[in-house]
Amino acid sequence: MDCVDVCPVDCFYEGKNMLVIKPDECIDCGVCEPECPVDAIVADTEPGYEKWLEINKEYSEIWPNISEKKDPPADHEKFKDEQDKFEKYFKENL
Repeated sequence: MDCVDVCPVDCFYEGKNMLVIKPDECIDCGVCEPECPVDAIVADTEPGYEKWLEINKEYSEIWPNISEKKDPPADHEKFKDEQDKFEKYFKENL
């Protein structure tokens, strides 16, 4: 969660097993992108990003804001290079 620590506007929101960025709060500074160890943060101008923009919009409205770094789950390393994580593990946490 190094990305949360460097965000100057605290636009990250925390679900059960992922973070989202509130697009209306993000100032597109890009500081968080190199901090993400799994390259999950990309600009909303990238091709194919529409799906992620909608997910970020929806869940940042209902999940709690996170402004301080937390420790990742103990088993986080085993998921680092796994493909299709969203489809396999996403939980709405509602």
